[in-house]
Amino acid sequence: MPDHDVIYKEEAARYHELIAKQPSVQHWIEEIRPIRGLDIVDLGAGSGRLTAVLADQAKTIVALDAYEPMLHVAAERLRSAGCTNWRTQVADHRELPLASQSADLIVSGWSICYLGSDNLPNWEQNLRQVMSEMKRVLRGNGTIIIFETMGTGFETPNPPDFLKKYYAALEQDYGFSHKWIRTDYAFDSVEQAEQLTRFFFSDELADRVARDKLIHLPECAGIWWLYL
Repeated sequence: MPDHDVIYKEEAARYHELIAKQPSVQHWIEEIRPIRGLDIVDLGAGSGRLTAVLADQAKTIVALDAYEPMLHVAAERLRSAGCTNWRTQVADHRELPLASQSADLIVSGWSICYLGSDNLPNWEQNLRQVMSEMKRVLRGNGTIIIFETMGTGFETPNPPDFLKKYYAALEQDYGFSHKWIRTDYAFDSVEQAEQLTRFFFSDELADRVARDKLIHLPECAGIWWLYL
């Protein structure tokens, strides 16, 4: 498996090339909480997958991520779109540099999982800290929306074993509602599909893409949401 820590530090632009091949999830967010006029926090914003599509209607949006190079890509996208209601900041999910009761909505896309993997001996404590911080930052009518992987290369949910306890905790311990969606990749060519899947996912998946000449690669994602 590629080292995602290295990718986020050194290859942010190429990472964005990959996720740009997925559809926007804005309408899924809007079904849970209409975003117009809200103060929004994007936790683990990366290259702006969520920030860039929410900024236009938000009152304000703060993009937080542990990796500054990823935020540079997000900032350039926001500037290019003419948005002025945003800021970025390097931050740890467990200690948010934000005032209490300062946001209406927190979104987090494919990010908390890096602290919630049961490969980490302290994953449960990590999750308690993240939840505590999000609830501290949100106003009384706030909403949390979390996206995580349910399997790349699969047409129905097939979540990684090391994330199953985290996903169960969201529902059983923290009271989140849940559903799953498709976030399929639509690549320009088989060559691009193979290169980008090998770059971020695995040789096994990339070999399958090349063998089956896949330009359209299925992926499932989970959405968890909580109203305060």
